[in-house]
Amino acid sequence: MATTTPFPSPAAPGSPSAARTGWLRAGRGLLGPRRGRHELAAEEFEALALPVGDDGVVIGTDPHEAPAVLGVARPVPFDVVLIGGAWTAQVIALRTAGTGARIAVETGRRGLWTALAQAANGGQPCVTLHDVGRVPPQGPSVHSPVLVVRDCGVRPPRGRVVTAPWQSVLTLLPYVGPDAPRLLGGVGVVGIQRVSPQEAELLGRLLGLPQADVEALPTLPETVTLWCARGTWTYVDVRATEAETGLLGPPRRMD
Repeated sequence: MATTTPFPSPAAPGSPSAARTGWLRAGRGLLGPRRGRHELAAEEFEALALPVGDDGVVIGTDPHEAPAVLGVARPVPFDVVLIGGAWTAQVIALRTAGTGARIAVETGRRGLWTALAQAANGGQPCVTLHDVGRVPPQGPSVHSPVLVVRDCGVRPPRGRVVTAPWQSVLTLLPYVGPDAPRLLGGVGVVGIQRVSPQEAELLGRLLGLPQADVEALPTLPETVTLWCARGTWTYVDVRATEAETGLLGPPRRMD
């Protein structure tokens, strides 16, 4: 005949068993070895700070050796103009795909983007290539953000797919053209790589750049971009990984 184990009877007040029961009811868990509490002094809190200032994609390192982050997945429309080379745009696209976002590339240079798309599309097509003016609706959402990269030359036509919640657009310009005032007006962020002195002067007037930055733009290294947003300017060095360099080749301003 099976036997059952009765529930323990309530411990008498003041007994060791009652003390343990009270400890458990106080929500402090089981008794165990006595160790010091995990506490930090107020002056030690700064050591826990992360070097990244916002959610997004690490696009390089700023002059203070801290990661520079571009938040491309946002609940509001967000657009970026990069005056520079396709190599930098490809690094940004590759790193954005690494965060789980989908990349739609609108380009007249499919051959330039094919290797990236093939490398990124390991298990599922996260990078798709489209002819100019042929980008279909992407259906962005909080669970599936989208970055549209427009590599359509110096005078890109108005795109069918525009910025939307959870869908950002990065427009790549090889150099400053006649449509620059229209394209740069009201844009969220502008990135500038090495340009001619004449282009630097024009950008200085359009963006209100300090004269020191205007003079520095024609001398920037291949991997450095001046990012401008809301009256602030930051130089960022991409510092590509070995895998990125192996896939995309060495850094270059022009393709």
